[in-house]
Amino acid sequence: MKAFRLHNPRTIEEALQLLEPERVSSLKTAVLAGGMDLVTELKEYLAQPDDIVNLKGIEGLSGIEAEPGGGVRIGALCTLARLEEHPVLQRTHAVLTQAAASVASVQIRSQATLGGNLNQRPRCWYYRNEESVCLKKGGTECFSYGGLNKYNAILGGGPSYIVHPSDLAPALLALDASVELVSRKGMRTVKIEKYFTLPSEGDVLRETALEPGEILRSVVIPPQKVWMRSTWLKFKEKSSFDWALSAVALCAVTDGKTIREARVALGGVAPVPWRAKAAEAALANAPMERKSFEAAAEAALRGAEPLSQNAYKIPLTKGLLIRALESLAG
Repeated sequence: MKAFRLHNPRTIEEALQLLEPERVSSLKTAVLAGGMDLVTELKEYLAQPDDIVNLKGIEGLSGIEAEPGGGVRIGALCTLARLEEHPVLQRTHAVLTQAAASVASVQIRSQATLGGNLNQRPRCWYYRNEESVCLKKGGTECFSYGGLNKYNAILGGGPSYIVHPSDLAPALLALDASVELVSRKGMRTVKIEKYFTLPSEGDVLRETALEPGEILRSVVIPPQKVWMRSTWLKFKEKSSFDWALSAVALCAVTDGKTIREARVALGGVAPVPWRAKAAEAALANAPMERKSFEAAAEAALRGAEPLSQNAYKIPLTKGLLIRALESLAG
């Protein structure tokens, strides 16, 4: 680990003064939230900043607050443990609390933050290998395309085939959430669906729309429709601490017999949390029966392009979506 200077601002304004955009874009300054990802990158020399700005001492960034009309605002420093255990969210936003509960271990969830989970870097083993200069680290090639790609993308891949590692991101996408970003220029709000960026859409070295010098301050979930129910399913290679091979976040408005509308987001299968709009269309006003669920699962994976070692993700993801729909119908 390279030596660095640690800064502990007490306010957002102080933190923003420390985050010179030029130094952030050149990777000379990094932001620390829970530290679960950054500390790993520091140990493996994937990140070598001169300065680290620690956000933990800033008050007002860890709350969970009700918004007018039934919405929810969650501070970026809210821990996953607090999300998982929140009694109101467990009733009203089950997909989010279940996703939080699926992350890592109890010890990690007690330190990991919402903002850190959304902004964590890829887990592809080529990216995580200190000696591997892959496309994500400024190289010219995504080694997973023709190499070891068991865990890589089957949707939206190219020129990089990472999968986004966040479990909370698909849940928030299904909930139609937005993020609030602050900088010296002020605040802007970005839909979660637009916050994560495909490698083919812009700078392949980045995964989000977070600009140098910006801080993710909070996540806002809009009021959900009456009779909305939600669930989260995640399949891991091992039952203990692991990332998703595939995951499904599902929100549906039903009357017990018919799915009036649904939002479906997939995790572990694409470089971004993947909204399955074709599945949503297939579920609109569909009867709550196996035939409808199977049609939605087929639609969700239509267009998938597996690599040499990850075609198993197609039937796996279809099965997870069917199970998620069945759990809401039961």
